Amino acid sequence: MKREPTELRVDFVNGPVAHRLRFGGGRGQDLAKAMGLRGGKTPTIIDATAGLGRDAFLLASLGAEVTLIERSDKMHALLEQGMQRAAVEGGQLREIIDRMTLLKGDAKDLLPDLSGESILIDPMHPPRKGSALVKQELRQVREIVGSDEDAADLVRVALANATKRVVLKWPAKADPIEGIRPCTHQILGKSTRYDVFMTG
Repeated sequence: MKREPTELRVDFVNGPVAHRLRFGGGRGQDLAKAMGLRGGKTPTIIDATAGLGRDAFLLASLGAEVTLIERSDKMHALLEQGMQRAAVEGGQLREIIDRMTLLKGDAKDLLPDLSGESILIDPMHPPRKGSALVKQELRQVREIVGSDEDAADLVRVALANATKRVVLKWPAKADPIEGIRPCTHQILGKSTRYDVFMTG
């Protein structure tokens, strides 16, 4: 019997996000280090490709003010619902959600009017080499948002507007995106790397 895929939802209360909130490792996590959350520093952050909102939520849980940008109508609506559900829970979840601001639109258009010290870009990743199926959830996201053919353009706009750094989240073994300058440094995880472009 083939199981019907469950409907995609953004969930900040249960599942992977709740687990990461409790056991993730705080500011020692690769993402936090890449975005510049070290020592007493907490930059203002723009997540230019919000998607399921998990990275933005993690960064907000570490004290950062995060602006999320999502251009897909459906994905934006799912994020809005997920944020509302988490806010209703109150307590720590409400505090985290209060540090998150969700905008709808194309980040390439919105970034010039926003002020962010650090900008995170996590475009849809290229199809994996090899046969491992991408997780069902990410396949569902890809069906909604498409393949982000304009990722290089977005990085260039971000580089022109971030006051301190731009971070590109990318598969560890994938080739760099063509048409953008080499990164300043990288933070390498098992399956993901963070290409950091210092702009300040």
